[in-house]
Amino acid sequence: MHIVLVHRSGAGQFAHLIERLLAGGAEITLITERLERQQPGLRQIAYSVGEASTQSATLAATEYHVRTGEAVAAELGRLRRTDRPDLVMGHIGWGGMLFAKDALPGVPTLGYCEYYYNGAGSDLDFDPTQAIDETELRRVRMRNAAQLLTLQSLDGAYTPTRWQQSQYPAGIRNRFTVCHDGIDTRRCRPDPHAELALPDGRILRAGDPVVTFAARDLDPYRGYPQFMRMARRVAEERPDTVFVTVGGDGPGYGRPRLDRRTWREVMTEEAALGDRLVHLPWLPHETLLRLFQVSAAHVYLTVPFVLSWSLLEAMACGCLVVGSATAPVMEVVADGQNGLLAPFFDEDALAERVLLALRAPGALAGLRANARASILRGYELVACLDRQMAMIEGLLPQDALYPDAYEAFA
Repeated sequence: MHIVLVHRSGAGQFAHLIERLLAGGAEITLITERLERQQPGLRQIAYSVGEASTQSATLAATEYHVRTGEAVAAELGRLRRTDRPDLVMGHIGWGGMLFAKDALPGVPTLGYCEYYYNGAGSDLDFDPTQAIDETELRRVRMRNAAQLLTLQSLDGAYTPTRWQQSQYPAGIRNRFTVCHDGIDTRRCRPDPHAELALPDGRILRAGDPVVTFAARDLDPYRGYPQFMRMARRVAEERPDTVFVTVGGDGPGYGRPRLDRRTWREVMTEEAALGDRLVHLPWLPHETLLRLFQVSAAHVYLTVPFVLSWSLLEAMACGCLVVGSATAPVMEVVADGQNGLLAPFFDEDALAERVLLALRAPGALAGLRANARASILRGYELVACLDRQMAMIEGLLPQDALYPDAYEAFA
C-alpha cells in the first residue's frame, strides 16, 4: 500500500498518522514545501513554488495556491510513472491537492479541510474596533477558491471539529467527516509531582500559583493582549503569582503592528509585571507538557478560528482551563463543568476566573478531572487514528488493502 501525503509544512497534522501507517507496513511519500526530520520508512519530496508575479492583493493567495498545485502535480506525475500511489491525502488549504486528480486519474483522494474563510461571523469581523474594507473582503473570498475547486474533485473530506465544519458552505459541509488529529493522552497526562525549572533557576511545582499561556505567536488572534491585561489585574490581588508565556514574536495569524513593534514588547511594557512574568519563546513538547502539569490556571483565548492542539493537550494534562467564550472553545469547554469561560474582550471577567482558580484550587479539582475525561472521550489519539484509518481504507481499492490475497490469485 503506497500512500502519498501532501502538506506545506512537513508532516503537520499527519505526524501521528504517518507513524500509524508506517507501523502497519505502508509505503509513505510526503510531498512538502518544508522537509520534515528524517524518519525511517518515510520518503520525502520537496517542491518549490517560486516567486509571485501578481501585484494584486486579491489574487496573491490564489496565485500561490495555483503555483503550489502545479508543483505538487508535477511530483505526482513523476510518481505515476515510477511508483504509482494507491491514495493521495492532503491539506487542501494551500492548493497542494488542487490538481491531484488530473495528475493521477483514478487514484482516490482524501482532503484535510482545516479552515474556510468567511467575511462575516468569524475571525475577520470578530473585533468590533477593527474596520474591514472591501479589498480585505475580496482577498478573503478568493482565499477559498482553491479549496472549492479541490473539494469538487475529492473522493473524501474531513475536518477536525464541528465548528470548523460549520464554516464551510452549507451545500458541501455534509460531505465532511468530523475527526480530530488526536491527542496522545499517554504522554499528555496529569502529574502531581511535576516540576519545571525556569531559566533564572526558579522551580515551579504543581500546586504553585502559576498562570500559563501558550500560542505559536503572541498575537491578538490568540488573545495575548487580553491575557496580559488580565495578568496585571490578577497580580494586584495575588502578587505571588508567576505568569509564564510561551510563543514567538511573529505576527501569527494577524498582521504586523504598524509601529513595527512586537505585541510582546508593547504588552510587557503595559503590564509591568517585572520578574513575575517569564517569557519562553519556545519549549520542547515534553517541557511544554510539564508546564501544563504545574499550571494552576491555563488561559486559552482565541477569536473564532482554528482550535489549537495546546488547549486539548492542556486539558489532557488535567489543567484548569480559563478560556474565551468563543465558539471553537465552547465546543470543547463547558463553563463550570470541565473548565471556566469568560468573554474574550472582558479582562476583568477573565481575571476573576483566574483568581477563582488561585483562591480555591482544591475545590476545582473536579473540573480538572472532567477536562481530562473530555479529551479521553472525544479526542484520544488511538480512537482518532482508527477513524482516520477507516476513511483511508474505505477509499482504497481491495488489491491495495489485501495485496497478498490478490497475488495468490494472479
